[in-house]
Amino acid sequence: MTMHTRQDVVDEARRWLGTPYRHQASLKGRGCDCLGLIRGLWRFLYDLEPETPPAYTPDWAEANGDETLAEAGHRHLLAIQSEEALPGDVLLFRWQAHCPAKHAGILSSDAHFIHAQSGAVVSEVPLTGWWRRRISHVFRFPCLKAD
Repeated sequence: MTMHTRQDVVDEARRWLGTPYRHQASLKGRGCDCLGLIRGLWRFLYDLEPETPPAYTPDWAEANGDETLAEAGHRHLLAIQSEEALPGDVLLFRWQAHCPAKHAGILSSDAHFIHAQSGAVVSEVPLTGWWRRRISHVFRFPCLKAD
């Protein structure tokens, strides 16, 4: 297995820019959703996915109330405090305080992140106050070497 750096993660995420949004997909240049982007980055880093996600609907988090996305993060990534976040880390967001996290992206700089959002292509966008207030979890890919 090739050892990668945080910058490798950001560079690979940027290669996904412009990929159309496709629910449950994870193919660079063809289509992905927010989880599909994270899955694609995992494959880039480690060759195989750690698990196959179950089928899910766009409203899956509201329907069952479980922290499914965060639980998967805890199984496969390293949980860190949000103030420790560095480029290449995975951000999870919840739309409202009482709702489970259901959106993910990759921190690309102190002020930007990359994500796939319904109705758009994979984009690098400002991590505005609106987004910052909705960060619920931050995870780091394991086994990255120092930049």
